Amino acid sequence: MGKPVAMTGNIAVANAMRQINPDVCAAYPITPSTEVMQQFASFVADGKVDTELVTAESEHSAMSACIGAAAAGGRVMTATSANGLALMWEMLYIASGNRLPIVMTVVNRALSAPINIHGDHSDGMGARDSGWIQIYSENAQEAYDNLIQAVVIGQHRDVRLPVMVGMDGFIISHSIENLELLSDQEVKDFIGEYLPLYPLLNIKQPVTYGPLDLQDYYSEHKRQQAEAMKLAKPVILKVAQDFAALSGRKYGFFETYRLDDAEMAILTLGSSAGTARFVIDRAREQGVKVGLIKLRVFRPFPMKELQAALGHLKALAVMDRCDSFGAAGGPVFSEVRSALYDLSPHPAVVNYIYGLGGRDLGIAHIEQVIRDLQEIRQTGCIRELLTYLTVRE
Repeated sequence: MGKPVAMTGNIAVANAMRQINPDVCAAYPITPSTEVMQQFASFVADGKVDTELVTAESEHSAMSACIGAAAAGGRVMTATSANGLALMWEMLYIASGNRLPIVMTVVNRALSAPINIHGDHSDGMGARDSGWIQIYSENAQEAYDNLIQAVVIGQHRDVRLPVMVGMDGFIISHSIENLELLSDQEVKDFIGEYLPLYPLLNIKQPVTYGPLDLQDYYSEHKRQQAEAMKLAKPVILKVAQDFAALSGRKYGFFETYRLDDAEMAILTLGSSAGTARFVIDRAREQGVKVGLIKLRVFRPFPMKELQAALGHLKALAVMDRCDSFGAAGGPVFSEVRSALYDLSPHPAVVNYIYGLGGRDLGIAHIEQVIRDLQEIRQTGCIRELLTYLTVRE
């Protein structure tokens, strides 16, 4: 049983970072992740961690410093949001291409323009192909737990990839919730000693980082990254199993709710899962066989596992808190629908884009989704493949 506390998501993440005690943390403030680094900076100033805190002049520079520190052999962490993550774009690929297990909290926020500081998933989804493992959190407890697990996942010898841990801006980052913290010693023991591979500071075994890599080897190195993503899947499950033994809290690629006997389901990620559960319970009381699947791990994408979990459904609604302009639907929808395509028969899959720029997802919105699913279940026809759910008519 952990220590019960009341904290915002940002403060919970900062406390996880304090317990992890990284060697280096380089960051630049941006709403709504600023509080993470502000709180962690106080831990540095008070001598509660041994971390070298680098206050960079931009998010691009912050990730550059993280890459240098990780290549040197340090355990490295940072945090950012929205346009800050976008400014890191070039460096995200360099971190993953060099197989550096940097752990970064992404407090998910809308990308400008227009300027908006509230939560949606356009930042994280924009970086979905950058080679980083991506884990999403429903609440402050999950953000805290996911960050600790991310350290172990990224540093595993079979993986050696950077990890993003996302949580919805303001909805989670600035809301006070009840959660349980592990003891400092438990976290220290769980993450273990960091043993870097090929560190620059090991002068007895000189290495080169950032060499020119043209036609001769580039394809092979990219294939190695792809294999590392595949190998991350069993590692994620093993780390979750070990974490459950420590904390009593179970994690996987996703979490299901009332799904086993469901004929229809809603797939979502992040904080909207709580609203969906509430409405599903009310629908069940009326005899509607609807369930929920909350996606936790978006990269590596759990295709086979989703096929096994969703193949019995007649209709599925995929909720995207991000648009993919000019595509067939949102980014989560496109991947889920593709994963289910080869099933015979496969569920009818529809997409709902919602909550952009932090707009609230209400009970009535989920009720509308369930009514639409019922119509598809009864008629076998899809009227609208893509619906903008929280847009004023």
